[in-house]
Amino acid sequence: MERVEVSTVVYAPPEEVYEFLLAFRQYANYSEHLRSVRQFGDGEPGTEYELTFAWWKLQYTARSEVTEVDPPDRIEWRVTKDIDASGRWLVNPLADDERETDAQGTEVTFVVEYALGSTDDGIVDLPRFVSLGWVVEKIKPKIRAEAERIVRRVVADLEGEERGVELRIETR
Repeated sequence: MERVEVSTVVYAPPEEVYEFLLAFRQYANYSEHLRSVRQFGDGEPGTEYELTFAWWKLQYTARSEVTEVDPPDRIEWRVTKDIDASGRWLVNPLADDERETDAQGTEVTFVVEYALGSTDDGIVDLPRFVSLGWVVEKIKPKIRAEAERIVRRVVADLEGEERGVELRIETR
């Protein structure tokens, strides 16, 4: 399994961060390649999402489901169609001695785990002479960039303005 993990600090209480992530009202605005999001449910386990992505000459609609929540600490999800992938949002309050300001700090971590080899050649309609392997190699760095972009934009919405955000990024 491949893994991307992006963490940063948000200056908002954990409960506010969790509720924002659970509702995730503007998810399509956070991603360069996500065109639309349809939500079927209230964000709790069993809620399903239909996410339409577009990149280059490709368009794909993924389906995911919230599998578990642990308010206000964790939201787990998995992709339910075409690829073996799952992830989570982790929300952890910072201790008083870890804060850089008087505002309540919360560490937010976005984790995605995926097995690109689990994809089926038929999941997207590829142009002639383009292999799924070529597409997979081109997508890998985009997954990391998208994770970074999403976390930066979540911070801006939660705090009400953009700022330089220090990200901790791990990939495996």
